[in-house]
Amino acid sequence: MSVALIVLAAGKGTRMQSDLPKVLHPIAHAPMLWHALRAGQVLEPEKTVVVAGHGADLVEASCKDYDPEIEIALQTEQLGTGHAVAQAREALAGFEGDALILYGDTPFIDETTLQRMTEARQTHDVVVLGFEAAVPGQYGRLVTKNETLLRIVEFKDANETERAITLCNSGVVAAKADVLFDLIDAVDNNNASGEYYLTDIVGIARERGLSATVVRCDEAETLGVNSRSELAAAEALFQTKARQALIENGVTLLAPDTVFLSWDTVIGRDAEVEQNVVFAPGVTVESGARIRAFSHLEGAHVSRGAIVGPYARLRPGAELAENTHVGNFVEIKNAVLHEGAKANHLTYIGDAEVGEKTNIGAGTITCNYDGVFKHKTTIGKQAFIGSNTMLVAPVTIGDEAMTASGSVVTEDVPDGALALGRSKQVNKPNLAQKLFAKLRAQKARKQA
Repeated sequence: MSVALIVLAAGKGTRMQSDLPKVLHPIAHAPMLWHALRAGQVLEPEKTVVVAGHGADLVEASCKDYDPEIEIALQTEQLGTGHAVAQAREALAGFEGDALILYGDTPFIDETTLQRMTEARQTHDVVVLGFEAAVPGQYGRLVTKNETLLRIVEFKDANETERAITLCNSGVVAAKADVLFDLIDAVDNNNASGEYYLTDIVGIARERGLSATVVRCDEAETLGVNSRSELAAAEALFQTKARQALIENGVTLLAPDTVFLSWDTVIGRDAEVEQNVVFAPGVTVESGARIRAFSHLEGAHVSRGAIVGPYARLRPGAELAENTHVGNFVEIKNAVLHEGAKANHLTYIGDAEVGEKTNIGAGTITCNYDGVFKHKTTIGKQAFIGSNTMLVAPVTIGDEAMTASGSVVTEDVPDGALALGRSKQVNKPNLAQKLFAKLRAQKARKQA
């Protein structure tokens, strides 16, 4: 059976105290909406419809960045969850498969949970995701008999017996699309909030002789984000789960609580990550690489056997081949370091290509920007770039070439050549002593 996702993302999120729509606030460097969308991808949906409202233009732009095929439905009035789902009807006109309802502010529904829901749909008309709440609070309650879901009662409308139930509603629902919209058509707003509750479809389904059941999940999966404090809790939950997943897959984290991962970080088994390392989006670290302490990586690829850091920064476009070394206070941006190349100290390499087994001395800078355009530096194999060399791009350094320390290189250097781009040293006998004596005398007069 084909599946369509309906993701509700229309809420303003007043408690966030922000001009940004709630679902666009980031968790692990990605909008929380993207986390919900990614979870749903395990079902290989034929269609995805995001219901937007507040800040719809921003929500739509974010959705298109994630997947240009996502369709947007607008909820111009906030009349409840049932009303929100109804806005997806036109986008799913003629769709004959199942519809699964997710929430843009509930980012942690597990992929295996969604698979269990689709399996349950094979034998039930309506499937609701529920969880046992440690503190049920204001959650809607699921009234069941054995495995049958009888109805969902919102807290405001529940009696004391119903409020004592600890099995709570996550809001995630699966049903055949045409059945779902038929049930929503029968929902009214005769309740304490005057809203059209999606939850009412269970009771209506039962009245029509349709079956309903509950799939249970851990409470942590249903964490909703409605405030800055809940956003911080969601970030902490993501990091904890992501770190544990890496450890279980063979990655060594020397101080896990100090390593911060992006939503798309990929690290291979037998890699080692030391303390206080930050992974921004777009980073892949291959098996056996080592990321040393206090490094920051973004948009970078680190190959097997490479060593990064400590105190290194890899920016977007950094490509480190096998057995490369990038050391302390080295910054790499939009540059390729081929196998065995090393830049161990105090260096900036931007818009460059560095050949195999080339050594970059401390203080080297590829001067890649002329104020308007970026230019490329190309360094050949087994070259030696002396300390404090300025490579003024565009420039090419040949294979097995060398630059003298302190050089400013503005012209190409042939293979095997030595480039000296510095002024001749001149020594003035006794001048240092005379200058020191003069300066000390001035200082004494000021202090007198």
